[in-house]
Amino acid sequence: MSVVVKHLTKYFGQVKAVDNITFKIDPGEVVGFLGPNGAGKTTSIRIITGFLKPTSGTVEVNGLNVQKNPYQVHRLIGYLPEENPLYPDMDIIDYLDFIAKIQDVPKRNIPDRIRAVLDTFQLQEMKHIDIGALSKGYRQRVGLAQSMIHDPQILMLDEPTNGLDPNQILEFRRFVKELKGDKTIILSTHALSEVQALCDRVIIIGRGKIIEDTSIHDLQRKFEGRLGFLVELESPNGSSIEEVQEYLENLSAIEAVAALSGNEDGDKILKFYIESRNDADIRKEIFQLCVDRNLVLLDLHRQHLRMEDIFHQLTTK
Repeated sequence: MSVVVKHLTKYFGQVKAVDNITFKIDPGEVVGFLGPNGAGKTTSIRIITGFLKPTSGTVEVNGLNVQKNPYQVHRLIGYLPEENPLYPDMDIIDYLDFIAKIQDVPKRNIPDRIRAVLDTFQLQEMKHIDIGALSKGYRQRVGLAQSMIHDPQILMLDEPTNGLDPNQILEFRRFVKELKGDKTIILSTHALSEVQALCDRVIIIGRGKIIEDTSIHDLQRKFEGRLGFLVELESPNGSSIEEVQEYLENLSAIEAVAALSGNEDGDKILKFYIESRNDADIRKEIFQLCVDRNLVLLDLHRQHLRMEDIFHQLTTK
């Protein structure tokens, strides 16, 4: 089932949380929805799922307008909010039975659906334990189970691996991979490794606007021409970090320079992250700079560009 967002805008008072965003997610896609804190991603998800009304714009789920057909849309979507909505005084099986009834699962199908999600998220042995007595990881599993209880065609998961240990994260990845192609999944997360491992496509939002909407492969290819280097220098003559940064920025093969720390060891040791232009090898230029400026080169090694680096560059300009 598809999700179509058109010119979506949301104000909270005078604050514009979402700024005229438009995108489409096709049936069976697994899409990472990323952004720094305050970017507008959780607000967007709440509008898509019908929990918030937009100031303007529309959202359609499987051709149904979310604002005009809220109940029909709710039955199509499984939603795990960032703040897991659980009742601590209920045990797992009673809670899932309660959610199944809210989602209008036919009464005759409820036992089978509860059994299915208990098996999927390995909760069978815990099913009679009160939710309030569970660890954070198990509570997160219960939240994932409630999002699947009505067998929805679209899953909206906001920070789904919060509280999961490494083994549980691997189980979550396996679960998503098994659903790939069968269900449409929107994964909002700060765990960029999850996006690389699971998603076909990434939508990055910042300050309420879409910054990038592309496949993971194309996003990485867009940045692969930039080489990153970590450089550590010693300044025997007491050059400041600002002066050395300016020297580096004036080198022809260098695209950008960021100071990684303040001066250390009596204002002599300086650390920088440097990006080169057009895949250029900057080592010779840096060595010559050190000779010319009486700097001592303590360390220089290439840093492979990670998804975290790409995300940082896009969201901080």
